[in-house]
Amino acid sequence: MIRIAAIALIALGVLGLVYGGFTYTRDRDAARLGPIEIQVTDKEFVPVPLWAGVVAIAAGAGLLLFGIPGRKV
Repeated sequence: MIRIAAIALIALGVLGLVYGGFTYTRDRDAARLGPIEIQVTDKEFVPVPLWAGVVAIAAGAGLLLFGIPGRKV
């Protein structure tokens, strides 16, 4: 289980460094005029800081190398 979490942290850290963030779409109602409804789709970009990607990679590598102290493998 710890190996899976470590690999996931490393993968997310690498993706954060490569892409610099992630994009998602959000639908919202712009106007309602009786039976007519206007919807707007906004594209939002959430940046992932460089340090967050590096910390995620380091934490994942640490878990892979050292695991949890005091736990027998």
